[in-house]
Amino acid sequence: MKSFFLLISLTLTGELAYTQPAPSRIIRGSVTDADSRKPIPFGTVNLVGQNKGAITDARGQYSLSIKADSVLRDLIISCVGFKSDTVRISPGTNVYDVTLLPIVNALNEVVVTGVTRGTLMKQNPVAILAISRKSIESTTSSNIIDVLVKNAPGLTAVKTGPNISKPFIRGLGYNRVLTLYDGVRQEGQQWGDEHGVEVDNYNIDRAEVIKGPASLMYGSDALAGVVSMMPIYPKDTDGKLKVGFVTEYQSNNRLLGESISLASGGSRWAWNMRGSIRAATNYQNKVDGRVYNTGFSERTLTTMLGYSGHRGYSRFGASLYDNLQGIPDGSRDSLTRQFTRQVFESDLDDIKNRPIVPASELSSYRLSPLIQHIQHYRLHTNNHYQIGNGELDVLLAFQQNVRREFNHPTQPNQPGLYVRLNTLNYGVRYNLPNVGRLATTVGVNGMAQSNKNKNGTAFPIPDYKLFDVGTFVFLKYQADKLTLSGGLRYDNRHLTGDDFYVGVDPKTGFDKRAFLPDTAGATLQFPRLKQTFTGISMSMGVTYEFSERLALKANIARGYRAPSITEIASNGLDPGARIVYIGNRDFKSEFSLQQDIGLTATFPDINFGVSVFNNFIQNYISLTQLVDAQGEPVVIVPGNKTYQYQQSSAQLYGLETQLSLHPTTWRGFSFDNSLAVVYGYNRGSRFTDAGVNGEYLPFIPPLRVTTGISQALPLKRSWLSELTLKADVEHNARQDRFLGLNDTETATAGFTLVNAGADAQLHVGKDKPALHVIFQVNNLFDVAYQSNLSRLKYFEYFTQSPNGHLGMYGMGRNICLKLVVPFN
Repeated sequence: MKSFFLLISLTLTGELAYTQPAPSRIIRGSVTDADSRKPIPFGTVNLVGQNKGAITDARGQYSLSIKADSVLRDLIISCVGFKSDTVRISPGTNVYDVTLLPIVNALNEVVVTGVTRGTLMKQNPVAILAISRKSIESTTSSNIIDVLVKNAPGLTAVKTGPNISKPFIRGLGYNRVLTLYDGVRQEGQQWGDEHGVEVDNYNIDRAEVIKGPASLMYGSDALAGVVSMMPIYPKDTDGKLKVGFVTEYQSNNRLLGESISLASGGSRWAWNMRGSIRAATNYQNKVDGRVYNTGFSERTLTTMLGYSGHRGYSRFGASLYDNLQGIPDGSRDSLTRQFTRQVFESDLDDIKNRPIVPASELSSYRLSPLIQHIQHYRLHTNNHYQIGNGELDVLLAFQQNVRREFNHPTQPNQPGLYVRLNTLNYGVRYNLPNVGRLATTVGVNGMAQSNKNKNGTAFPIPDYKLFDVGTFVFLKYQADKLTLSGGLRYDNRHLTGDDFYVGVDPKTGFDKRAFLPDTAGATLQFPRLKQTFTGISMSMGVTYEFSERLALKANIARGYRAPSITEIASNGLDPGARIVYIGNRDFKSEFSLQQDIGLTATFPDINFGVSVFNNFIQNYISLTQLVDAQGEPVVIVPGNKTYQYQQSSAQLYGLETQLSLHPTTWRGFSFDNSLAVVYGYNRGSRFTDAGVNGEYLPFIPPLRVTTGISQALPLKRSWLSELTLKADVEHNARQDRFLGLNDTETATAGFTLVNAGADAQLHVGKDKPALHVIFQVNNLFDVAYQSNLSRLKYFEYFTQSPNGHLGMYGMGRNICLKLVVPFN
């Protein structure tokens, strides 16, 4: 570790403290639409072979600092919706104006970074999707994960209300999906059902979704794939202060969102800052009315500082996240089905006689005392520099996640769960100079982590320390039509923890932690922990381009995941999930072997893509509800279910298809379709042919089909330059393949949702950037539905209901309005 920090220090100080920099030159230019001759904002200008580039401003202009030498270099200019162009930089010219031809099927021209180096999507054998800033901005939903789900077939989310969505990729989630923010793995107690992603929804510039094992590059916890979110980076503003603004309103839960951003900088140093607030009441539907305790209040502050030199760049970021989130439990009056609330502690709580929540409280922004309070702090730096003829990337980050879950109605200031997680992330990666057509990357990354229980009364997991390290080598060979890539990785994870005693506080009657030597009357809830997990990951892939329009991809990958702390050591109540978890210290690491094959076809009038996968997992870990010898649910804490982890083998397979029609003779029209289906089976011998009694895996999404239509209307009015009308239909089929063992899950009826809206570009002044107005109606026909990926479906205290409905339903009709004022 000392050598690692020394390397970081030398890398940064060597760049920032040099006294006689090599000569540099500034490349400038503009990017315009070849048809309309209008500037193209937010286009990307990348220097080939380097992670260096620029973003066009509202006037379509860019500037980029490069070495002042005689080496011939190429620029790739790209923007979603336009065909990319490559420009050769000559020694005597510093101005390069580019026009891009507008097309709809430009997705294969997108450069993705979910591999070691920037790679065109059509040449990447890994199943990966890129989601642009325009798509993110134009999609209205309650949180960023739901926004990405709407734009990425194969990506779904397990939800606990509007603001808590955990990403699932091809039927796998929790600690099997790694979430990245600016390349830093998000560490915020991902094991919890109701633990969301702690990022600013308004500060995501673009995203990439890797579908399939990505353990080769990221190590444990990327067995199912990666959701990588890139924030808005600092840009050159010619020294001017730029101000941006976003405001949003959603009618269903009366969500109010406000975000303001500031930015300034020159060709070397630049910075930006964003502050955002969001608040919502309880959401509603026509079956439940307003669903109690699903409101939230969220505040974020993010700032970044960027430095660009002639040999590379450095980015430094800091963020503060603070969220107050209701904890729904689903308790109701048995006759009226009105929601009730807990007013006594569990030993005196009579669930059947709780008071009814008044309508004024259901519709108020004021949150219940029974909430979770999540605070997430992040400091990180990403650095990329040329070292000789190679390239060095260095990442370092510190995160602190503080989670308090308040579940004591008689003492609302006393948290039930109170944990603090500190994480140090590190990574070093070196792209060696190319040898002919062969590119090689070597690297090491991992994390050091410490979790500590604070002044709580429930202890589902123990205190622990974790050290994780992995080293890898990645090779890529590229010919004219053939791209071969693959690599090998070795990981080691070490977990330690001391004996953990729990006793009773005589003053409050609640449980509290006891410390040696004063442990008389206390129970050893967590024995000493000392375990090591190791794993080897590998990947091999091939892409063959039959032509510029047709490409075949195939990839096989072995993924690795060490068991999470809850899976091996949990033994207590998680108040927010209302579940008592029981782990198993004998668990082994999970290993997956997944095969992918895909075909992409890109033509002037049509795009088509299909991807088929098969994934076999050894030592698969899953949850099942615990029952006694008579088959009755085991109740350790009244009002809460008890679940135990189990381990066996599993198999998941399925496919995703996409079809987009955009006739060149029908300008501005697009007809987009996607289909995704996955089947998940427990391959343990005791569950062979067991059907719903154990053969199927939990939280497997049903067949999902989406169809969307849009029409852009180019207008020439002074105040309205463009109007796009759009509508889409999302159909989720019935799910009869569910984990019915011990009533863990039940069958879920199919449902169809219709959404419609319009996007407009408004102008309020000459030479001012256009305002982006998004109007959207989600669930247009107010359909009452339950998703099998919603945990609220199972929040129910009764076995029968007078209206025939059990559990809570999804959000009803939601009218959304968002205004984006870009930097000006």
